[in-house]
Amino acid sequence: MGKIRLNVLGISYSQTQSGAYALVLTEEDGNRRIPIIVGAFEAQAIAIQLEGLTPPRPLTHDLFMSLAQSFKISLIEVVIHKLEEGVFFAKLLCDNGKDMITIDSRTSDAIALALRFVCPIFTTDEIMEKAGVVLDFEEGEKNKKQTQEAELMEKPRKKASEKIEMHEDNPYSYLDNDEIQKMLEDAINHEDYEKASSLRDELNKRRKL
Repeated sequence: MGKIRLNVLGISYSQTQSGAYALVLTEEDGNRRIPIIVGAFEAQAIAIQLEGLTPPRPLTHDLFMSLAQSFKISLIEVVIHKLEEGVFFAKLLCDNGKDMITIDSRTSDAIALALRFVCPIFTTDEIMEKAGVVLDFEEGEKNKKQTQEAELMEKPRKKASEKIEMHEDNPYSYLDNDEIQKMLEDAINHEDYEKASSLRDELNKRRKL
């Protein structure tokens, strides 16, 4: 059984299931993607780790990692090994210093833990053949992105002190960076991670200007 290494591409609100989110994994040496539907709690646990946010209190997956580390248990790798009726199954390969132990896990929990332990994520050739998808418009999007980047290079760069042009779809356009940073810290303290992610994206976008 060949193993294919995966990376977390991103997570977004599901367009097909209300209250659910789509976690997208991509093969490291290829262009196939595996979309996995996850619940809101698991999506939150994955998103805050991807965004590099630190919650004021440990979430369940943070507690699991702290407990494991306290007892000298390491998470070596995560393997998504089975797909039945649209449901993915995963295993955690752990090392307690003496034995290698395999633990069954929901895939969403396994990914959340893999991000915290910074361990590799794998799947099988069979699952990739069944669930892997290649987006037909990827090449076109790549060319479009290259064109947009070239156009941006020709335009004068804005100074960091300049206000970003106000848009109707940008509720933060009238705020300066310090104000957004303060709102980001408040959102984290109140455990509003969806708002925190939005504010973090706004700051990152401005820093690229």
